[in-house]
Amino acid sequence: FFESIGIHPSKLGSLLPQDNFFFSEDDTLLNAARVLHEFGFPWDRLGILYVESGCFFKCGASELKGRLCGFKRYGFCNAQVVGICLAFPFVFDGQKGDEVEALFCDLGLLFGELGLAECVEGKGNNSVDDWIGVCRKIRLFYDLNGGRSLVELVGGNNGVGVGVILEHGEEELVQATEYFCSFGAKKEDVARLIVDGRELLELDLKTRVVDVVKLLKYFGMSSDDVEDVRRDYAHVLGTVKMGNLPNVMRALGLHEWFFGKIKDGNHCLLVSFVASYPNEVQDEGYLGCLKAIQESRTPTHNISKLNFLHAIGFGENALTMNVYAQMHGTSGKLQKRFNCLLRLGIEFSKICKMITIHPKILSQNPQNLEQKVNFFCQEMGYSLEHLITFPAFLCFDLENRIKPRYRFHMWIMEKGLSSKNYSITSMVATSDKNFVARALKIHPAALKHWFEQFYLRNLPVQ
Repeated sequence: FFESIGIHPSKLGSLLPQDNFFFSEDDTLLNAARVLHEFGFPWDRLGILYVESGCFFKCGASELKGRLCGFKRYGFCNAQVVGICLAFPFVFDGQKGDEVEALFCDLGLLFGELGLAECVEGKGNNSVDDWIGVCRKIRLFYDLNGGRSLVELVGGNNGVGVGVILEHGEEELVQATEYFCSFGAKKEDVARLIVDGRELLELDLKTRVVDVVKLLKYFGMSSDDVEDVRRDYAHVLGTVKMGNLPNVMRALGLHEWFFGKIKDGNHCLLVSFVASYPNEVQDEGYLGCLKAIQESRTPTHNISKLNFLHAIGFGENALTMNVYAQMHGTSGKLQKRFNCLLRLGIEFSKICKMITIHPKILSQNPQNLEQKVNFFCQEMGYSLEHLITFPAFLCFDLENRIKPRYRFHMWIMEKGLSSKNYSITSMVATSDKNFVARALKIHPAALKHWFEQFYLRNLPVQ
């Protein structure tokens, strides 16, 4: 039964209620399903309602019919009610009376006064599946807008939002939503942008490439600031795919600036830029390296690793290829390590700069990265800003290098054997030979203490 209404058997364990009401003698669950199906709900989609609002299946048949008829009193036909219920299953939740009332009033205006129902029917579409599709797209904007008035959002500007809903598919709208949310924008701002800037939905995000410097100039960045980008963010230069643009801007720390440029009626700026530069030429050196990767023994693995770099904002340039050559791991593992550094509080753009300085930081597994960052900040007392200037710290062995050297340094300071406060680099990056020579210069006792308390203890057992 559950499989027939669209619920996979593997999910039943977490969904079935403890009281097993569906096994009762009067077949409550089955009767509820029959009522819904007779009303017009597709049998294989009833699982959506059960998963998201299963409690109403406990209702008797007459009570459930009463609720459905109550929904129709707002002026909806059966097919529209089905679409609304499947897109907004919470309408069956008695605890959300005010929210449900506001939603139905908005939908009544949207379908009636704003002409959505007339447009759907005018295209010869009035089936249940048509209304499910329309209502799912409305739900997308409803969620983006935080549950606030749909009429104001979709019906404003002469009802332009109605055209967006009718003329674009759900997958297309979801893709655009995720794309513009990736700039770190507020969801309600993204909703407004998509409604007002329908032209943005026509952009080719998969294959179209743009030149980063040209884009920044076109969007009004000053010559001095562009030169700063060339100097400090060389890893983003060159061409990039439109689909990677949000993370290119995050890698520059300019994602909010960029979104601010295209919202509030300026969406045509991005569209006109793309139209102004239809055929960007990719760097020949980059293309030569790309060809070598494609002809390598493991092209799939190598291309996915390169695509990871592009996905976090690296451009199609020689520096990206140099970084690529020094990184190890699958794209999935590299992404987990990158996400780990984000989770630890390092800004997106600063992680990218750390990678350009020392690509091998992403060769560390997340657990090691977390332990090293925590030791750096909590025990050594340094800020993340210090780590950003010395990313190689993350590549040294924590137990056999970082901890013993740091604790030895603290010991000589406590004993007053040296007044010099050595930098992190001097403590960690100095070779063993030079480190020992320095300890001898400080004091013979310091050298003895180093070997007895720190060095010999950390030698691997044979």
